[in-house]
Amino acid sequence: MLQKENNMSFSITSKVEEKAMENQKNMEIKEIKEFGKSSISNSRGNIHCLTVIGQIEGHVVLPPQNKTTKYEHVIPQLIAIEESEEIDGLMLILNTVGGDVEAGLAIAEMIASMSKPSVSLVLGGGHSIGVPMAVATKYSFIAPSATMTIHPIRLSGMVIGVPQTYEYFDKMQERVVKFVSKNSNISQEDFRELMLKTGELANDVGTILFGDEAVKKGIINETGGLFNALEKLYELIELHKSGKLPRYKGDLQ
Repeated sequence: MLQKENNMSFSITSKVEEKAMENQKNMEIKEIKEFGKSSISNSRGNIHCLTVIGQIEGHVVLPPQNKTTKYEHVIPQLIAIEESEEIDGLMLILNTVGGDVEAGLAIAEMIASMSKPSVSLVLGGGHSIGVPMAVATKYSFIAPSATMTIHPIRLSGMVIGVPQTYEYFDKMQERVVKFVSKNSNISQEDFRELMLKTGELANDVGTILFGDEAVKKGIINETGGLFNALEKLYELIELHKSGKLPRYKGDLQ
């Protein structure tokens, strides 16, 4: 009788555990679909993968048919990653056309200020405000076929209506220039030159860089793919665990 009760108890416990595992799996799938995040765990370290795709949505809600990354979803994730004892590093995957400048720059500032190892990988495109986000990590990669569009910050003609707006516009652009220069190997002067270059974009100013060109200009550290980015992140995690990870990004380059 006692054996039968033990068997029943074991069976119930197993079913509860199976249900919990199923719920956990469903939650992870939901998080990947809705927030573009997932976690990878193995003996080399626990990695949190965060994707930034489509348009970066900030203070204005975009139409539902637009593929967006919402900054109010990303910022809490970054705080949780920094504070979590279970997460060793951040893998940032970028394929974005840009978007809200202040929202994108806020995300980039938070990533740059994290103490944990972080690596970015630009796939497809890392355009506009996606450039500061790509350079915000401790180390950056770009796929050979990926592109980055660098251009001046734009506002619609209806927004620019008074001189004060132009002044704010220039200051915002300077924030982007200084951030990119500080977190990469390109000077402020060279980055401004790419911003204001004519002839590459029809009826507009700016520059389109392919993977190798972005590396040669000093914006991105290396060309590579997923394997390269993961290997570099595991390398940084090992340095971090041993207390040898440099405090400043420039010391890694």
